[in-house]
Amino acid sequence: MKAKQRVVVGLSGGVDSAVSAYLLKQQGHEVVGIFMKNWEDDDDSEYCSSRQDWLDAASVADVLGIDIEHVNFAAEYKDRVFAEFLREYQAGRTPNPDILCNAEIKFKAFLDHAMRLGAEKIATGHYARVRERAGRHELLKGLDPLKDQSYFLHRLTQAQLAKTMFPVGELPKTEVRRIAAEIGLPNAKKKDSTGICFIGERPFREFLNRYIASAPGPIKDERGRTIGEHVGLSFYTLGQRQGLGIGGVRAKGAQKGGSEHEPWFVARKDIARNTLWAVQGHDHPWLLSPRLRAHDASWVAGEPPRAGALAAKTRYRQADAPCAIEPLGDDGFVLRFEQAQWAVTPGQSAVLYDGEVCLGGGVIVTEAASGDEAYAPPAALTA
Repeated sequence: MKAKQRVVVGLSGGVDSAVSAYLLKQQGHEVVGIFMKNWEDDDDSEYCSSRQDWLDAASVADVLGIDIEHVNFAAEYKDRVFAEFLREYQAGRTPNPDILCNAEIKFKAFLDHAMRLGAEKIATGHYARVRERAGRHELLKGLDPLKDQSYFLHRLTQAQLAKTMFPVGELPKTEVRRIAAEIGLPNAKKKDSTGICFIGERPFREFLNRYIASAPGPIKDERGRTIGEHVGLSFYTLGQRQGLGIGGVRAKGAQKGGSEHEPWFVARKDIARNTLWAVQGHDHPWLLSPRLRAHDASWVAGEPPRAGALAAKTRYRQADAPCAIEPLGDDGFVLRFEQAQWAVTPGQSAVLYDGEVCLGGGVIVTEAASGDEAYAPPAALTA
């Protein structure tokens, strides 16, 4: 029998955190809800659902018979998450603000606030699990493979995991929805949120335009031909297919129906020359990386894994890819993959796994290890 504890639950207005609170109450814990407000610049816009989310969270608390507090973390979010988000985009990289939000807000600012309220543990609606083994806390994948969110939680520390519960991590999403409907939660059928509040469903380029100035430049192909114009390197990500505005570029005498009709993809960004490189075909060599280098590493166990065979994800919705890791001191590592990975993107996170155990990871610096020029545009074309 688990000891009864005072648990503060982050109620987002969604069904996962609502069912988390219900399950904890069923287990006999003293449950308190907190709604985190992380963004307020355009609260009343059609894209930001913050107000409706608060109403949904309050309704859930009412049905469950628990107290709920509305806490504003917008200042912390702007300083610790959004400022870094903009810095990364301005440098031509593609950051993942959800990972930073978890590390800096949900499991730092929120955790600190909960402890001040006398909480022994915090809980969220993430699909992940915590296991204590040999005096250490392990971060495990959620049991629903379609919903597992350990990728976004890989920067959590031993101290944070020791205070954290993930009640729905043991359940498939279908069961979470069933429970919510069975107990009459008002948000039982609420659509899952996509993205982060400050972007929501809004057109991404339109949002970034408010903070980052456009700096147009050429789009070039692998032969060095200018085939279009980009609006600013910050607005593109590697592997991007839509929104390039490239028409057909056909070599003289090319046969109809040949590879010249394949779609174009963003392959490289040359910040120094403000040039966007695009290639045709999903499996073009410039889009495939046999290795990567990452920095700013964070390890769940507090230390890097030993060199050897593991698996990694270089983006969230991706199968674990077998690889070998070579630690580079405490702050970085190189991964070498058995099969080249597609559109490995600087700014995104490479997250390491040993089976169901999430070990941690780091921020991708280069899509090919330092010194490997085989996957970069030829120097003659960039001169």
